Amino acid sequence: MNQDQLQQSLAQVKQAVADGKLSSTAAENIRAWLSEPRYAAYAKEVAETIAAGKWQVLDDVFWTVIPFGTGGRRGKMYPFGSNAINDRTIGESAQGLADYVKDTLGSSAQLSCAIGYDTRHRSDHFARLCAEIMTAAGFTVYFLNGYRATPELSFTVREKKCSCGIMVTASHNPPSDNAVKVYWSTGGQILPPHDKGIIERVMNTQEIRRANFDDMLAAGKIIYCQDEIDPKFQAAVLTQATPGPRELKVIYSPLHGVGATAVIPVLKANGFIDVELFALHAKADGDFPNVPGHVANPENPAVFDSIIERARAAGADIAVATDPDCDRIGCAAPVTFSKDAPWRTLSGNQLCGLLADYVLETRRAAGKVSPQSFIVTTLVTTKLVHRIGDSYGVRTIDDLLVGFKWIAQAIDEYGPEHFLYGTEESHGYMAGTYARDKDGAVASMLLCELAARLKAERQTLHQKLEALFWQHGVHEERTVSVQMPGSEGMARMKEVMAAFRAGPPTELAGDRVAQIRDYERQTVTKTGGQPQPLAGPKGDLVFLDLATEGNYVACRPSGTEPKIKFYMFTYTPPEQLSNLELAKSQLIARLDRMEADLRKFAGV
Repeated sequence: MNQDQLQQSLAQVKQAVADGKLSSTAAENIRAWLSEPRYAAYAKEVAETIAAGKWQVLDDVFWTVIPFGTGGRRGKMYPFGSNAINDRTIGESAQGLADYVKDTLGSSAQLSCAIGYDTRHRSDHFARLCAEIMTAAGFTVYFLNGYRATPELSFTVREKKCSCGIMVTASHNPPSDNAVKVYWSTGGQILPPHDKGIIERVMNTQEIRRANFDDMLAAGKIIYCQDEIDPKFQAAVLTQATPGPRELKVIYSPLHGVGATAVIPVLKANGFIDVELFALHAKADGDFPNVPGHVANPENPAVFDSIIERARAAGADIAVATDPDCDRIGCAAPVTFSKDAPWRTLSGNQLCGLLADYVLETRRAAGKVSPQSFIVTTLVTTKLVHRIGDSYGVRTIDDLLVGFKWIAQAIDEYGPEHFLYGTEESHGYMAGTYARDKDGAVASMLLCELAARLKAERQTLHQKLEALFWQHGVHEERTVSVQMPGSEGMARMKEVMAAFRAGPPTELAGDRVAQIRDYERQTVTKTGGQPQPLAGPKGDLVFLDLATEGNYVACRPSGTEPKIKFYMFTYTPPEQLSNLELAKSQLIARLDRMEADLRKFAGV
């Protein structure tokens, strides 16, 4: 692009801002992509889009610089733009990671990086790009060639003793999105202080240096390792198996993702021979064509509608689904054993409790529970997990921020040899120490073991959950996500969080707000009192504790998507229970009122 064309494009951008068609921040980023040498490869296409007057497109992809958060970069794909996933933003991520790791470990170290990818559009392309950048920086790359699960990438980092790892996936996001998740040598996603160091390098990357993928493969600097890693990963998952009944008919859906490479081999090796791959979701397809709304999220009960239909027709006992990168699971099961019993999905929190009890029961029976044993969860996960932990005499670490990286950190901090189980409310579960991330394969295996054992005792998963409620009290939770896309949404998220801090509601669902816990300011303030120090992690998370025991709400902006999340918790202690169904319906009604009050307060 010559100087006259540049000036013409810049003038059009200036006029678009004056006309209110383009935000000033978008204009600033567009100017950089038009004029700075590091963006020269994209300037022509940016100029053509300006000439076509596609101002909404330009504002969407340029209004901010897509953040490299504490796990990586995630967003919509577009060929160019500072707020989009493309070769430039992915390349900056890999280059920044390479530069930071080299500086931290020293250029004389034996540097290596594991790389994997899922079934999303362009995932394989971005994975190859990352491999070219890492090898150009002097790293040996262990490349999982073909679709693989995110926990297998975490395992590979540990198995090959890599300096770092990269997984190309946007998890359960829409088909338009992609991302990179970045891992440290522990196999866990990056944590302080490395997160800030990598982010700084990513945001200041000028030149992206690439080698040729095929040349590096021929030279042995890129090593295809899937044939070695697959059986080792599956064997590692199977170390968490417990002998017992295996008579169970399973309908399994990978939701068009990678899960069939991990879940089905593990289940079959563990003795579950009656496993049917759900045909409608079997094909690896980044469009997720047969999933409601094309969003392959096992948290969404509607995802199970067609799976349940098949399960009923096939006489199945359980339906299990994993998200596209197979690090989270969802489940549906019949409520009772009667022939025409309805099927219901289980929430992430309900699965947290069921699996916690199963892991602790089986480990205790095997003599693997000691006073030093511990389980791990987060601040926004059901307290049922903690109460179950107490009943088995193990320590529960549950004062963690949202994100499995904090669970991974706790495993190493408190001793992997004493770790039994980690979980979070967003359908993530982990047992064993072969990886440092949640794993859909091990969770599916444990859940099927539990369902088979219960079937042999003529009990369903739902009935087992009710038994836990009788023992530990009824726990009903709800998570509400409010989408807030674009620059206006980001500003609105900040306003909502500020409102919860400055002037929160005085009551919710007719229950008085007794105190406010602010983990960003690290203060706890009783209603009418002065702020006091709050022990715990620092993060953008606000809790409103209600006067009734075990009832509270939390509010936080998502760290990976343009939305704000409300977490609601209700509880009836076991000593107050006389009618379980009545208690459950009362708590659900309370959640309805909580949600209505929260939405009214936040204006959403």
